[in-house]
Amino acid sequence: MDTVTYSNFRRNLKAYMQKVNDDSDSLIVTTKEPDNSVVVMNKDDYDAMQETMYILSNHKLMDRIREGDKQFANDKGKPHQLLDDEQ
Repeated sequence: MDTVTYSNFRRNLKAYMQKVNDDSDSLIVTTKEPDNSVVVMNKDDYDAMQETMYILSNHKLMDRIREGDKQFANDKGKPHQLLDDEQ
């Protein structure tokens, strides 16, 4: 993860936004006050992180995932045909 000062980020905003989107790597924007620093990230990465946090915080869903992992590890998994969005 790269770091850039606020003033440099502001001067080169378009280039930094393009770099974050192209590289899919977050960028730390620092200020004179460390508590005011921010992280700039690609929206797709942000959405994926939000989804992951939602799944991890959903205890019922995590229990189902763990149960499926356990079944798969014990060779009790069953292959099936995937459904498409319209089914």
